[in-house]
Amino acid sequence: MVGFLNILEGCRNHGVKNLAFASSSSVYGLNQSQPFKTTDKTEHQVSLYAATKKSNEMMAHTYAHLYGIQTTGLRFFTVYGPWGRPDMAPMLFTDAILHDRSIKVFNNGEMSRDFTYIDDIVDGVIKVIDNPAQSNEKWDAKDPEISSSSAPYRLYNIGNNAPLPLMTFIETIENALGKKAEKNFMPMQDGDVVSTYADVSRLIDDFGYKPATELSDGIVKFVQWYKNFYENCNCRNRVCWIE
Repeated sequence: MVGFLNILEGCRNHGVKNLAFASSSSVYGLNQSQPFKTTDKTEHQVSLYAATKKSNEMMAHTYAHLYGIQTTGLRFFTVYGPWGRPDMAPMLFTDAILHDRSIKVFNNGEMSRDFTYIDDIVDGVIKVIDNPAQSNEKWDAKDPEISSSSAPYRLYNIGNNAPLPLMTFIETIENALGKKAEKNFMPMQDGDVVSTYADVSRLIDDFGYKPATELSDGIVKFVQWYKNFYENCNCRNRVCWIE
């Protein structure tokens, strides 16, 4: 939250007129009405991470209102692909399978996610950067629509719009590696949700956004990158710092 406030202050003090920032599907919290829509209420987060993302959205709106910064928030849905974070499931699963370690499968595998390949995320980010947020002239303060405002502010979901079971995700990684995973089935984690599903219709309507990468294709690209990257570095614990 402090880091994001510094971004907002940097925009205010240095004349930045157009800001696009990453929010998260986690803000939907306990909401079970799917697909998730940006018009849904998001007051019931189940993790501190999600609460900070919700706070970022509110802070961003305040700066759009007070200082006219054209601001777009994108709620990312389970992003995967090359250069992903080493603490996320694709990295953890791939590394464990390759090195004959078991993987943790929470909620006994009875989960689903709207897995979104990084290229599709980048496409959406570029589209919103190239089209700065405008105030919604039809916005009604007596019946406030959540994802836009009288300020130059808007929110979009950005996802694949096609949730898949966690076990399908794991099987796709196994197929790309040519090796089965040893699975350690576990209970649900505190602060996690059973499923996510993005309604991206507003991003489609406004910018013609359309995710184009099937999970099987995206995982193959990720695994190819992973093998090449870690075969050519001297990392410890599969974590690299690039100077």
